[in-house]
Amino acid sequence: MGDVMDRAQERGQEWLHDQLAHQAVRAARQRSAVQVLDCGDCGEPIPAARRQALPGVRRCVGCQAAMERAQR
Repeated sequence: MGDVMDRAQERGQEWLHDQLAHQAVRAARQRSAVQVLDCGDCGEPIPAARRQALPGVRRCVGCQAAMERAQR
């Protein structure tokens, strides 16, 4: 049983590492990108505070949360 759990934990760590690496690459690309004012999913304005906190953000909080839930 331990081997199965160890492998599952290793896969989880690998997935997390990959996600963080992809996020770093996306963030680097987005720093040079034009600032997006409206959510790419719903079209609603992205609040200035969110755009300042997360340069290059492309979704509003609600759409980002929905996308993250769907990925689980």
